[in-house]
Amino acid sequence: MHRIAADPLDVLRTRTSAKWRMFDPDVLPLPVAEMDYPLAEPVAEALHAAIRRSDTGYNSGSLPVAEAFAGFAAERLGWSPDPQRVTCTADVSMGIVEVLRRVVAPGEGVVICPPIYPPFFDLVTEAGGTVVAVPLAGGIDEGWSLDLDRLEAAFAAGARAMVLCNPHNPVGLVPARDQLATLADLAARHGATIVSDEVHGPLSQPESKYTPFLTVSDAAREHGVAVTAATKAFNLAGLKAAMILTASERGDAVRAAMPYEVEWRMSQFGSIATVAAFRHGGHWLDGVLASIDDNRRLLADLLADDLPGVRFRMPQATYLAWLDLSALGWGDDPAVVALERARVALAGGPGFGADAGRGHARLNLACSPEVLAEAIARLADAAG
Repeated sequence: MHRIAADPLDVLRTRTSAKWRMFDPDVLPLPVAEMDYPLAEPVAEALHAAIRRSDTGYNSGSLPVAEAFAGFAAERLGWSPDPQRVTCTADVSMGIVEVLRRVVAPGEGVVICPPIYPPFFDLVTEAGGTVVAVPLAGGIDEGWSLDLDRLEAAFAAGARAMVLCNPHNPVGLVPARDQLATLADLAARHGATIVSDEVHGPLSQPESKYTPFLTVSDAAREHGVAVTAATKAFNLAGLKAAMILTASERGDAVRAAMPYEVEWRMSQFGSIATVAAFRHGGHWLDGVLASIDDNRRLLADLLADDLPGVRFRMPQATYLAWLDLSALGWGDDPAVVALERARVALAGGPGFGADAGRGHARLNLACSPEVLAEAIARLADAAG
């Protein structure tokens, strides 16, 4: 399998995105979910071609992106979404909020499963809902899973929706198909809606079968809405394009109730880049997955050798590593100490849920092996 090599640090430090502008030049920045790999050539060429023809107007609607994704999903994800049942918008977070606004009344409960991508807490409240935290079951040693008993209790107590992270950020869990099917049944039983963030789906490793929620069952299609994008798999976060997908009349009504402006928020460059990525970026993505696989295995070896007290479970998907740093004695938010003492920037665990994230931090694996090794060496030196 071919690999995609990360750009060297001197090139990366010329980037002006958040990852490379939030910290001093002596810091290795590994908190933000941006890749260090060069842009896929078909995407770069599509954007250059758009500039050459001055194609910088408004996007022409959802269908080009939806059709490109349908082909990609059928080929790689075992999913055949209907392009007519797609509404595009600027990004996944915005899509989640717009769906929640349609399915949750002010103050009603929305379930999330810590440790979880920190913006989920704010997306629920932005949409007018109340966060209902149902932590993942299990842990680093035995692996994680959805806590279906507690999820059922939350729906029975009145939660009207759940924001599912499939695959899960930060732990890299790919939920099992049978768990997703049971979750869909619970939603049907209690009249709830599952809003499934599937942006990391294309980043599942070959041995971990990612299951798109809308493919699971009739109950999932009836009570689910998926939100996804090319942004994580192809490193396009700055180009602003995402999709809201449905597979039932109930779901279609959710999209139909959205203001027309939701669709206009997708950028023209986001649309162009997304179509190029889904139609022509598969070879590049395969190389990225191989490089991430190498790095997750390298990280396991580095920790075993240099920081044996740090606990880590290789992610089944994403390019993110969830680290239990409690043994280092660096407090509730060890990322603060890592930055101060080691000049390594990590995403602080408490932001992913005060209890579930205590003593933890998230590390970005989508970098060069050399950067990863240097980061662990610095952390080991700081740990004494």
